[in-house]
Amino acid sequence: MASIENHFLSLYLLRLFVRMILDINGSQLYYSKQGDGNKALLLFHGFGQDHSAFQDIIERISSEYTCYTFDLFFHGSSLWNKGEQPLEKSEWNRIMELFLRESNLNEISLMGYSLGGKFVFATMEGFPEKVKEVFLIAPDGIKISFWYSLATYPILFRKIFKSLIAHPKRFISIANFSNLIGLLDKGVVRFAESQMNTWERRSRVYFSWVVFRHLNFDMRDIAAIINRHKSWLIIIVGKYDRVVKAKHMDRLLRHVDQYQMEILETGHNRLLGEETANLIINSPKSAL
Repeated sequence: MASIENHFLSLYLLRLFVRMILDINGSQLYYSKQGDGNKALLLFHGFGQDHSAFQDIIERISSEYTCYTFDLFFHGSSLWNKGEQPLEKSEWNRIMELFLRESNLNEISLMGYSLGGKFVFATMEGFPEKVKEVFLIAPDGIKISFWYSLATYPILFRKIFKSLIAHPKRFISIANFSNLIGLLDKGVVRFAESQMNTWERRSRVYFSWVVFRHLNFDMRDIAAIINRHKSWLIIIVGKYDRVVKAKHMDRLLRHVDQYQMEILETGHNRLLGEETANLIINSPKSAL
């Protein structure tokens, strides 16, 4: 009976989460705090999501981790007030320095899903000595897409990209043609279509790509941080993922001394569930 009571008490406490906002020169980064574990875990969601994307995982790990789950800029309740000006790594460091100081955190674990992987890498570069565990779930940032580079770097192509966002039928036509000639996977085209069906979503695509374009990383540098500080790395990917492919993880893993990699029997959109939570809880290093 006591175990049942403890279970419901823990779920009750979990839902008493704290909502916080970091205000940085007029921009606002929203996050929530849940759980009562001894280890601090910072979680960064994927494109088109918000902090609630990790709820199933948090409910299963909250006795081990206190979870700080962020809304990325252009998602959820967070606000970016600098238009198309890119988010620089130095500015992200200032944001995280403020957060870590206000939260009184000296050691952290990091989790990033899809787009959130870039914010894990940025935080690792800024605070390498604080990072004890890294959980990457189908992470963006390991392999830079040719299309992403083309759309965001040369100013001429950025203007073309902006025009395509304003006229989504043209964008989808180009994507379908690229699929026909083998330049884009059909699953990626379907993902693009799902994110282009409203003006709000199209705007999020454009600003996320353009504003985050300077968040690029050399995997040898990331691996050196992991190796030097003996951070424990787990990468979880989906066998049928057409957005972030398992084979591309080698760009990082071939430089890392110790890691755990898991390939689940699923696609990109079904990785944030019970199976992933169990892998985190049962990780050889999770007791550190």
